[in-house]
Amino acid sequence: MPEPGPEPNSSRRYIRQTAWRSLGRSVALLLITVLAFHPVRPRAEADIRIAVVGGLAGVGQFTRLEEPFWTQTVPRLTNGRVQAEIHAFDRSGFRGQEMLQLMRLGVVPFGTALLAVVSSEDPELNAIDLPALSPDMPTLRQIVERYRPHLKRILRERYDIELLAVYAYPAQVLFCTRPFTGLQDMAGRRVRTSSVGQSNLLSAVGATPVIIPFASIVSSVRSNLIDCAVTGTQSGIEIGLSDVTTHIHTMALSWGLSFFGATVGAWESLPEDVRTSIGQGVSQLERDIWDAAARETAEGIACSTGAPSCQGRRGRMVAVEGRPSEEALRRSLLTGTVLPDWIRRCGAGCTTAWNQTLGPMLGIEAPAP
Repeated sequence: MPEPGPEPNSSRRYIRQTAWRSLGRSVALLLITVLAFHPVRPRAEADIRIAVVGGLAGVGQFTRLEEPFWTQTVPRLTNGRVQAEIHAFDRSGFRGQEMLQLMRLGVVPFGTALLAVVSSEDPELNAIDLPALSPDMPTLRQIVERYRPHLKRILRERYDIELLAVYAYPAQVLFCTRPFTGLQDMAGRRVRTSSVGQSNLLSAVGATPVIIPFASIVSSVRSNLIDCAVTGTQSGIEIGLSDVTTHIHTMALSWGLSFFGATVGAWESLPEDVRTSIGQGVSQLERDIWDAAARETAEGIACSTGAPSCQGRRGRMVAVEGRPSEEALRRSLLTGTVLPDWIRRCGAGCTTAWNQTLGPMLGIEAPAP
């Protein structure tokens, strides 16, 4: 999930203006196509239809939770007044990096966006999922709740989006082909990463980060292109990574947070009682997704290591537990590498936001840009 660095102000304005013109043309063509095949019809109050762009296809969050919620639970909650359809964002024809602009333009009235992906447009959005920030689920929950009001304000004021939920995927951890005791042992190893933030973190401990697509992780391990890989605990099981690696770290490097929201216009156009029903339902969906992320994080480690609690196929990996010395290293990497890199991409406004929200809770002050 790319997080490009800052550009000079004039270049950034030119790039964004060019991107907006290109996006505008694409949106116009999209709207023409939609209207050509789906003529607009008057909508009765008893027949409200909404289209939702959801999370990643093919993972449990989407197939077991998001999709059934919109197609089954929402009609039940609204006594049949609302019918919804949902499509995973990576199969909807949209690029994840465009989600903020597509929602601001109203092309996507109800949408889900990975924070690390849209942070290429606005780095401040990803403050809650910086690498090395939340080593465990309890810490992550506290950080998200502390930052949520600020995230809600950013989305409303800058993008005209009403924040309805924050979702979490299972923890992203290290899988390696040979023994290690912690992050300090990554020096000299080639490690698959999925974002610039993860790459910067691993570089700081002497590793060589290699950005490889998720689908190519196992083949890259087998061909000795990489020694370790960062990916989700459950995902590693599903793709067979636990069959080609020997050791798994229990400390989360990041989580893959996303937000779900609606354009203010689309949200406020719904009848008040419908907004209440859907809002309460989405809040419960958020709780279910977080519970599933915590459960699948633990299950992924248990099944990778063949623990008795595993309910699926058991592996034979060795779990590498975090040590007190590694906690000190994690915090040092956060304050000395991750946070300064984020501030450089983000600017003075992010220093202020951090020091007013997360800084006091964590006892970490963000530096000036």
